Amino acid sequence: MAAVPPVTFDDVREAAARLEGVAHRTPVLTSRTLNARVGAEVFVKCENFQRGGAFKIRGAYNAAARLAPELLAKGIAAYSSGNHAQATALAARELGTLAVILMPEDAPGSKRQATAGYGAEVVTYDRYTQDRTALGEALARERGLALLPPYDHPHIIAGQGTAALELLEETGPLDALVVPVGGGGLVAGSAITAKALHPGTRIIGVEPEESDDTKRSLESGTRVTVPVPHTIADGQALPTPGKITFAINQRLVDAVTLVSDAEIVDAMRFAFERLKIVLEPSGATGLAALLAGRLDPPPRIGVIASGGNIDTARFARLVGG
Repeated sequence: MAAVPPVTFDDVREAAARLEGVAHRTPVLTSRTLNARVGAEVFVKCENFQRGGAFKIRGAYNAAARLAPELLAKGIAAYSSGNHAQATALAARELGTLAVILMPEDAPGSKRQATAGYGAEVVTYDRYTQDRTALGEALARERGLALLPPYDHPHIIAGQGTAALELLEETGPLDALVVPVGGGGLVAGSAITAKALHPGTRIIGVEPEESDDTKRSLESGTRVTVPVPHTIADGQALPTPGKITFAINQRLVDAVTLVSDAEIVDAMRFAFERLKIVLEPSGATGLAALLAGRLDPPPRIGVIASGGNIDTARFARLVGG
């Protein structure tokens, strides 16, 4: 008998109620040009318009708001390459507490600045030689803070699932839902939601070629660790999937496909020129898989554009080349 999942669709609906008035209900865009390129009807859920610039506020706020008052009052710690960092800082500010965020030294400057701008203290580390999980746990323990991991937490996963819930409430049944995969929280929450509402929906994760830990893990049946990836999609540059997220995705995700950095840039350029939106590399991988022909498209497809946190100089350098 399959293990009982740690997150249910009821958890996602409860998270949606908790996020009402906190997270934006982001728009869903369509494009005739995109449909013609892909050969299907495509619905793009624009989490680049979310507070904090990415979907992460959904999980961070849901988890922080569920802390016991005495824990919340002491403050929150998190580790992140950028988007969960910003989201946790913003959630802490909304809930009237402090945040201390561990970020890699090479995280985009705009993400570090935004995190500090929300009032958080930023502590840096070397992602290529140090273990961020161990460092984050030690930091939280030393300072007496509640630790909110970026993806491997039931309340985080439930919050992330609200993006797919909003999308499906607007579009109705979809044949497939395409979701960027980093640690697996967004795709896990999306899969729980989509399979509960429309069991026939195929869930397709997308990873950068240099960060294929989830694809390898699902193919092998156990969590696989890869070298710390070097990819422009910094939000997906993780060496191994989470324990909770992998257990969910192993049951509910139908496939994971890969995209190259060049294909990611092409998708960012297409989104800017045709959809008139700005996506960061990690936010564009789902769209990249469609545009690059990495999928056999069914008639109706949803894709989550998970974030748009990229500074002007980096965006121009990537798409202007």
